Amino acid sequence: MKKNQLTHIDETGKAKMVDIGKKKDSRRVAVAKGEIKMKAATLSLIKAGLLDKGDVLSVAKVAGICAAKKTYDLIPLCHQVNLTKVDLEFSFNDQLPGVTITASTETVGKTGVEMEALVAVSLAALTIYDMAKAAEKTMSIQNVRLIEKRGGRSGDVHNEDEGRTG
Repeated sequence: MKKNQLTHIDETGKAKMVDIGKKKDSRRVAVAKGEIKMKAATLSLIKAGLLDKGDVLSVAKVAGICAAKKTYDLIPLCHQVNLTKVDLEFSFNDQLPGVTITASTETVGKTGVEMEALVAVSLAALTIYDMAKAAEKTMSIQNVRLIEKRGGRSGDVHNEDEGRTG
């Protein structure tokens, strides 16, 4: 395969699932990040735990973990990955205003976990929206992106300097 070739397209241009059977297992790590922007008043309600649906960030964390585990069901050409770790962190950003979501995923396997990290961030943000929509319907999920990936044949990628170490 040529470098930068789309791996999910066959020689006739049709979609295909990549054959990973001959690849060696290695430790794979991915970190993704995104934000949910909202009014300062909505952020204050989340911080104070005053929304009727309960502890927003705890529920969003569980939703993100569950989503990472189900990525192969959501994205058609993703392999089922045996995740060894999924973690989500949330930070309040008064300047946004909103919540920054960071997801870290890990496995030892034949394929990477970038999609799992991105799906975890996305579903955590959607869960925050769902839990806070009674207070505000103008929230915006934005800037979901891969921060880094480590391991695998394609090598390491660092899209932002987040001060992370192996």
